[in-house]
Amino acid sequence: MNFSVHLSDEMVRRLDQRAKDSGKKRNALIRQAVAEWLDKTGVVTWPPIIREFRGIRGLRRFEAERKELKPPREPFDAFST
Repeated sequence: MNFSVHLSDEMVRRLDQRAKDSGKKRNALIRQAVAEWLDKTGVVTWPPIIREFRGIRGLRRFEAERKELKPPREPFDAFST
């Protein structure tokens, strides 16, 4: 698919220089940049090994330990000693 993207003169100058330095065409660099951006900014999900984890048999659930915790002192100040 083809479409137009408007770039500033400075961006075109820099892109042309990078293309020349790398020996690649401008379109190849633009495709690479868009692909990397899409990969980087995609929906972040836990990997399947984490999503499918159901615990370890015989090990108490983390939530079970919460009943034994004392409530925090009021007011809570993370920086006080």
